[in-house]
Amino acid sequence: MSTLKSDPGKEENLSIRPGPSLPTSSPSGWSLWFGGPSVQIGPRIGPILPSLAPTLPVDEARSDSDPENNLISSDQILSKQLALDSTHAIQYRTCTWQKTAALLFSEYICLAIMSFPWSYSVLGLVPGLILTVFIAGIVLYTSLVLWEFCLRHPEVRDVCDIGQMLFWGKEWAWYATAVMFLLNNTFIQALHVLVGAKYLNTMVTGDANGVACRTVSFSVIVALVCWLCSLPRTFSMLSKIGTASAFFTFVSVLLATVFAAVQSHPAGFEDGNDPIWTVVPTKATTFVAGMNAFLNISYTFIGQITLPSFIAEMKDPRDFPKALWACTIAEIIVFSIVGAVVYVYTGNQYMTAPAFGSLEPLFKKVAFSFMIPTIIFLGVLYASVSARFIFFRIFRDSKHKSEHTVVGWGVWTGILLTTWILAFIIAEVIPFFSSLLSLMSSLFDSFFGFIFWGVAYFRMRKADGTLALSGKDTEGSGKVARFLLGSLNIFIIIVGFFFLTVGSYSSVEGIVDEFRAGSVKSVFTCVSNGL
Repeated sequence: MSTLKSDPGKEENLSIRPGPSLPTSSPSGWSLWFGGPSVQIGPRIGPILPSLAPTLPVDEARSDSDPENNLISSDQILSKQLALDSTHAIQYRTCTWQKTAALLFSEYICLAIMSFPWSYSVLGLVPGLILTVFIAGIVLYTSLVLWEFCLRHPEVRDVCDIGQMLFWGKEWAWYATAVMFLLNNTFIQALHVLVGAKYLNTMVTGDANGVACRTVSFSVIVALVCWLCSLPRTFSMLSKIGTASAFFTFVSVLLATVFAAVQSHPAGFEDGNDPIWTVVPTKATTFVAGMNAFLNISYTFIGQITLPSFIAEMKDPRDFPKALWACTIAEIIVFSIVGAVVYVYTGNQYMTAPAFGSLEPLFKKVAFSFMIPTIIFLGVLYASVSARFIFFRIFRDSKHKSEHTVVGWGVWTGILLTTWILAFIIAEVIPFFSSLLSLMSSLFDSFFGFIFWGVAYFRMRKADGTLALSGKDTEGSGKVARFLLGSLNIFIIIVGFFFLTVGSYSSVEGIVDEFRAGSVKSVFTCVSNGL
């Protein structure tokens, strides 16, 4: 219980247990898939976490339908957040769905697109395309489940708050989720440090004009640049940079696709050994290679870990599906076309990851150069999400959170610097592009892409009073739909555990195989990793 003042000289207890604002139900029909102002917000799955209990005047916190018990409704929490935010120098709930779409585009239209040709070369063209659409559909659905959860609990700001709520408010769930959350984001930062060094090594040939230990040196430069670019504190500001990042990424992959089609031969071409592409996997494809290719595709689509943070900064979270659908449709089109065209013209023999390495030298440098904004920005985005997570907990009720203070900016800067130092270390210890993607996908996407949202579905249905797979509360088509959705979410949870176990084994085995092959002889190597 928290004690709040309703008028001078009088104290009144306000329960942090949630209460219904008006008769509610889950989003259904058109609004279930596309959102909008007509969305109905269902009941909460549990009380507001003590760490998130909002400080509200009792009169504003009372539920319209249950004023005697002083219960807080989801609508009232959101309204109060918007009102309080408008009084601060640094405002957070400022994103429209268009700005949120820009953030999603910048997150998903990224360098990892150029791993799709390699994945198709391992899986075969048809299975690769089928898995692309399949994963896109699963991620779209689980993202909508996540969105529904955030509507019911507008006080949550990140996936760690959700993790604790999903597992009955247990503190261990918050800490476990926090560790995975920060590691996931730091691994993604590391990927961009690795690729940034790879880009500089590709551009600079020969002895790099005497640069000592060039790959490590270039990694340090990339990490420092990314740290400086991470300093803006609101997503609204980052969304403007993200729009430009997504545009340049699109230009980069478009050029790579065109160059792959028009160049006379792929890089490394041998006379009499024309590129060969296959509809299905070749007999030489191993389980480890196939699993890593599938994990590469999955990694590119699965980004739900940042969505609670994006939704928490929207002026109207009901509009989030508009941004989600726009991004998903663009993903399927771009990923499939780029992956298929580059693969067919490059073939199995000359494929690299990322696929820029399969282009002739001039084409490679031109196309790769347009990827610079994304190499920097996407790592910056995940660094910002991590820093906000830590920063908001250090200064939860402090002026340093929402005002321009020396202490606030000093701590913000220090947190970001720490994450980029850790990212640099990871990039030097696991210096393989495709294997690093696979490892991140298996360790973290298993929870943040699948398991969490299957559990969230069942927790919300229980709150609705419609948990039974048999759909006893419905008839006809409603009963069938209830059964199918329940079965789908059980399948999603099983897929998550498959990623965590089998996927992790395949990823680690793939890293061991690459060290054995000698593509990189040791960690913190000075040898060029250019394409």
